[in-house]
Amino acid sequence: MSPSSASSAPSPRPGGESPLGALSILPARSRSEQLADVLAGHIDGKGLRGGDRVGTLEDIRAETGFARATVSEAVRLLRERGTLEIRPGRGGGIYVADQTPVVRMRHTLLSAQAGADDVAYAIELREGLEEPVARAAARTCTPTDAQHLRDAVRELADSADYETFIRRNWALHEQIAALCPNPMMGAVYTSCLGYLVRTNPRYDDVEADAYIAQRAAVHERLVEAIIAADASAIADAVREHNLTDPELGTARGAGAPAQEGPVR
Repeated sequence: MSPSSASSAPSPRPGGESPLGALSILPARSRSEQLADVLAGHIDGKGLRGGDRVGTLEDIRAETGFARATVSEAVRLLRERGTLEIRPGRGGGIYVADQTPVVRMRHTLLSAQAGADDVAYAIELREGLEEPVARAAARTCTPTDAQHLRDAVRELADSADYETFIRRNWALHEQIAALCPNPMMGAVYTSCLGYLVRTNPRYDDVEADAYIAQRAAVHERLVEAIIAADASAIADAVREHNLTDPELGTARGAGAPAQEGPVR
């Protein structure tokens, strides 16, 4: 299941411009996007249907050789498309998604256009769900799940820049949401993440290393509270997390990175 190299962009017709204009110049595609397409093709080629098990993130990583972050992002893309779902707990993993009301609801949320007010509403909704999702995840978190969450926090702390940090942060929160046994709550939460991930802020690099380290420490405390199933610690970690939330772009506290473009 290794992605093939992208083909070159089509040339304009002889004697004139392409009727597609700028659309004939295809943008560069990330490895995660390529892997998502390969996985979707694999599902179609194997004739897999809703409820069929695809494997785990580690299975895909071992098969393709991609980094865990790339695999997580590819699976996230396919979850947004309604192709895959993640089932937590024993016997869980990555499955082909049924076209349930939850999947259709996620499609509806993700089809909305990201205006400034809408993004603010998505942030408010996501923050309101942060604690109940974390508390629910704590009820189902297994030792294996705990190790995966800790691995994700370590990757977060190793981020070389803000963009990498933000992508890894979203991947971590999606792992937490995948442990939530309430499918409706998990779907709304991850839909908010997917809605916000589509905006493209730019960040100043002033004191990036120190800032990333500080935010990674906040997420580590959240993860350890979930693993310990400590409701009080979860509440404290969520409050600290939401005080200044640069990965959403709310920048409500001192020291948050400067941004240009839409708030997220």
